[in-house]
Amino acid sequence: MTDAKLRFVDSQFGFTTPAARFFSVGFDDNVIYSVRMSPQIEPLLIDDALKVVLDLQNQWRERGWVAKGLRENPTIADTPEWRAYLRKGILSGRSFWQAGDKYQAMLLLGRFEDYRNPTEERYLITLALAKPWVPFDEIEDLYNEPSHFPAPQPRQ
Repeated sequence: MTDAKLRFVDSQFGFTTPAARFFSVGFDDNVIYSVRMSPQIEPLLIDDALKVVLDLQNQWRERGWVAKGLRENPTIADTPEWRAYLRKGILSGRSFWQAGDKYQAMLLLGRFEDYRNPTEERYLITLALAKPWVPFDEIEDLYNEPSHFPAPQPRQ
């Protein structure tokens, strides 16, 4: 019933999210092992959703997080290609970020059918944070089949 912000307190890798309505903390024996949240109060219009996503990615970049898995999951950008990709509603945009060997974050941005705003395109953001769970260093160079719905790649 109460909105919450995540203020991730780490001297090197810390960041802050906007207020969230959905916030889940996984813990075992009083030790937190994961956080999952949607850093927004309600599904957002594309401009607002991209502002949140880009702000998080910029905070991570500035604090030493490194984007991972870029071949399959490029960082989300505010480009016409990304907007068209997200607008289809087939797949979500997804980016992975890693902070040394301490933390890994997965950020998702996808179209969401909001019954309260049926005539508007709304988007939902999901953030998952935990110890690294995808071994990018081991799998980056493996051959992958081309995707039928590839995410937009950064402009060179």
